[in-house]
Amino acid sequence: MDFRRLSLLASVFLLPICSYAQEHSAPQAKPRVIMVGVNGMELDIIRPLLLKGQMPNLSSVIERGAYGKLRTVSGPNCPRVYTTLFTGTKPEEHGVTGFLVGGITANTHMLKEEPIWSMLSKGGITVGMANVPATFPVMPVNGYMISGMLTRGKNCEDGVLCAPKLSEVTGGDAVYPRSMREELLKNVGDFYIDCERMPSAADLKGHEAEVIDHWLGKVQTIRDQQTKLFDYLLTSHPTNFTFLAQSCEDRTGHWLYPITPFNVGYNAGINSVRQSAFPDQYAAFDKVLGTILKHADENTYVVIVSDHGIKPLREFEEKDPHAHADHEKTTPVIAKHDFADGDDVPGSVFIMGPGIKHDFRLMGLDASVYDIAPTLLHIYGIEQPKQMRGRVLAEVFEGHDNKVAAKN
Repeated sequence: MDFRRLSLLASVFLLPICSYAQEHSAPQAKPRVIMVGVNGMELDIIRPLLLKGQMPNLSSVIERGAYGKLRTVSGPNCPRVYTTLFTGTKPEEHGVTGFLVGGITANTHMLKEEPIWSMLSKGGITVGMANVPATFPVMPVNGYMISGMLTRGKNCEDGVLCAPKLSEVTGGDAVYPRSMREELLKNVGDFYIDCERMPSAADLKGHEAEVIDHWLGKVQTIRDQQTKLFDYLLTSHPTNFTFLAQSCEDRTGHWLYPITPFNVGYNAGINSVRQSAFPDQYAAFDKVLGTILKHADENTYVVIVSDHGIKPLREFEEKDPHAHADHEKTTPVIAKHDFADGDDVPGSVFIMGPGIKHDFRLMGLDASVYDIAPTLLHIYGIEQPKQMRGRVLAEVFEGHDNKVAAKN
């Protein structure tokens, strides 16, 4: 691995941190932001759950904040969109264009643009990150970083859509600073990084219900571990900016989306077994959110983002080489998100905090994944760099009229 390049990136991105601390011995209180990423949150699925009262914590965020659809990039997938989200630049500019780039699993060595955790660190903002996709191997920050999706390890040598334990990570560091690894093993346990890889079609055949139930049980185990991790970090390592993420919702949707037989890819032996599985993931996520919200007071900004949605396969997509392929050589999918037109599968955004309008809906698709980083920098009073292509979501703040802000 090109550790010299990673060291160079770290030195370029983080050089000013020490000098900043020396020059500002008594800094003013900085805003506090807790950001939560939910892979593949599908608004068409969560709306009925909100109406039924099955997501009370997200409902409380909506009531106290602003929300809406989030325009994503073309052919969206997690590493492609998350890197766009935390750099504010196009995939071809930041370098992480998908799970594989030039046949190599996406990793932080590929970053060509500065990520927001570096910008915040240089501004004297303390940063904490856990389980965020495409952050392996971890990079130095003014705080801590624990990697997420695409982490390599035992039985997960390629790092793609699998879940090594913290103790099983190989090929790079999963925790910064390194000294924090033993602390986590002692106080949180040997948790799984990312979500479980889906079972193969061969494993499912003739044992559908048993395999599905076992897989969903593993997903819940991973979510319980992540909840414990998030609670520990927010309690023992509070930071000005904290970015936490979840991945199991997206993976469940790929092969257990609750759709009817007329959709492409439908297999009654699989898709009719646990039709509530995908919606249940969001009810489970809402409980995780409840744990996170216990650490947020009236002066805390809470930002929840979904990188993209997910929709069933379509007949007119048959020419798409990905439409009917196994998902990373595992279970044949019934729903996907990497449609050529990202507007088919928009993500979502929910924001609450000081000065944020209450129960305010962003209409249409004017808000995009490019706008998240500029808005975060705005909260911290840091000037948006020229390479960022988005804008500050000014209309969610009190004192701004409801008209959409002009692009920068």
